[in-house]
Order: sequence, then structure tokens, then C-alpha cells
Amino acid sequence: MPPPLQDGESIEPEINIIQEEDRTIEEYRVNGQLYMIKITPDIGPSYYLMDTDGDGSLETTKHNLANPEVPNWILLEW
Repeated sequence: MPPPLQDGESIEPEINIIQEEDRTIEEYRVNGQLYMIKITPDIGPSYYLMDTDGDGSLETTKHNLANPEVPNWILLEW
């Protein structure tokens, strides 16, 4: 998650969209710090990778086998 806000700081995320051959990647940043990536493949549902502890690294490695982080999918939306 992004770092805590200071008084008067904006919470509007910066979104950088990268179009690749087989997917679209949206990078979400607050104050320049990457906190989430949304990946939308050409075929299949979108999924998210997140920085859950605010250290600047997305939780995608297998170093924490006791509490592994997995991609997140939206199952229903209305």
C-alpha cells in the first residue's frame, strides 16, 4: 500500500499505461512510489499485483512461503 498521507498531500494516483503485444499494463503510483499494477491480457480476466507492505517491491516472489502473495482477480463487478 502507498505510504501514509501527510496533511495537504494529494491522494490522486498517477497511472502509467503500457501497451504490449498481448497485454496492457497499468502502473499505479502515489508520490512516485509504485504500489499496484493491473495487468489486462488480450484474452482472459485482468489481475493485480500489489505492494502490500510499502517497501517498493511487488509481492510476487516466493520468499515468503508461510504467507504467499498471489495475483488478485475481480470475480464479480456491478
